[in-house]
Amino acid sequence: MSIKLRFAEEKDCARILELVQELALYEKAPQEVTVTLAEFTDAGFGKNPVWKAFVATENDIIIGFALFYTRFSTWKGCRLYLEDFLVTETHRGKGIGKLLFERVIKEAVEGGYNGMTWQVLDWNEPALNFYNKYQAYTESDWLNASLSKEQTQKF
Repeated sequence: MSIKLRFAEEKDCARILELVQELALYEKAPQEVTVTLAEFTDAGFGKNPVWKAFVATENDIIIGFALFYTRFSTWKGCRLYLEDFLVTETHRGKGIGKLLFERVIKEAVEGGYNGMTWQVLDWNEPALNFYNKYQAYTESDWLNASLSKEQTQKF
């Protein structure tokens, strides 16, 4: 297995978005991915980029990614937020997720962040077991809230 990790590049956006769709399908919400490739690319590589990502490649094919950005907490300060993290199904169980996750942790340390946060679905046992290996703290008392683009445009 010849896995390489690197920062994502603009040319990777289409493939990363394919993997986002794979993740959404796994999370039983494929209809929730509404971002266009142009929006996704602009958000990562446009005039005001807001995200970065690491990609895992095998033979120059992206088989996993970890997308992150800076989140500011009024309680904790700047924290690295892991938005999405996936290894394609055919490559799971080979330690690639560990490589990606630990590279993101290293990025948090190198960037001087006051920690790292992410979300995980309460029914996603494989992910919960993975994060438990790192002794990650999972909260049970916070609920996610959001407004859609359409909802915000009513104001």
